Amino acid sequence: MNITHNGLRIEYESDGDEQAPAVLLTMGLGMQLTAWPGSLVQAIVQAGYRVIRFDNRDIGLSSQLDHLGVPNIGWQLVRSRLGLPIRSPYSLQDMAQDTVGLLDALGVQRAHLVGVSMGGMVSQRVAATVPQRVLSLTSVMSSSGAPGLPGPRPHVTRALLKRPRSQRPEHVAAHALNMFRLIGSPAFPQDMPAFEQRVLADAVRSHNPDGVARQLLAVASDTQRHTLLQRIACPTLVLHGTADPLVPLACGQDTAARIAGARFESIDGMGHDWPPGVAALLAGHIVPHLQTAQTST
Repeated sequence: MNITHNGLRIEYESDGDEQAPAVLLTMGLGMQLTAWPGSLVQAIVQAGYRVIRFDNRDIGLSSQLDHLGVPNIGWQLVRSRLGLPIRSPYSLQDMAQDTVGLLDALGVQRAHLVGVSMGGMVSQRVAATVPQRVLSLTSVMSSSGAPGLPGPRPHVTRALLKRPRSQRPEHVAAHALNMFRLIGSPAFPQDMPAFEQRVLADAVRSHNPDGVARQLLAVASDTQRHTLLQRIACPTLVLHGTADPLVPLACGQDTAARIAGARFESIDGMGHDWPPGVAALLAGHIVPHLQTAQTST
């Protein structure tokens, strides 16, 4: 299913009773709506909620903004090191407006927001800038973006900036699997046959490396988000893994510290992915948070 907002196509899926309270799931950098664990989606639906997933702009079956050009990531990183602003074709605030536009099109006045990684950053911006649309916020494996926070481990950064051998789905999938091996959760085994099948299916569904680069610049250029977090007044849960090599634990701790009343929960041995064991733990934290927030509104 899809809607059009500000000239952009937004691909989405909706599970559960359309009259139930809505939970909007926003995925991370370069990830499609299909990346959400089915067990997590079903746990939220079974708790009595409508779950809405979507492809961010430039990813999956949503609009791919190739007319904005191919970013020169290396040059933009040089500018950043020189203290110059990073130039991005669009901002995370633009992506936040995409999520609000999706809610508008679906007739959802207020929603619970759950965002992972970049999706957590987008969700933070929605909660800070259009609070009247938000019932609660859950920020998972994400960051406030404040200066001085630790970044990815060097080998992870190098892998993040690489591209597959070719655009053939099998090469795209192999590249993605290698990245997940680097950022995965050491304490939680992955169901590799099912995971490999899903990653290959995602590569067949869509692959847009230039879109990922544009999203990456939107994240890198979002240098003032930490100053907005004090505006967030909705019930907020921040979840983060102790073994995250892409967005270190301190980033989640700082996010929670900047949001009044936010609850922070660390998950031992969780990295920057969601194998079955992690998905179950996330559901065990998120569903009670939604229920508590629902009764307090």
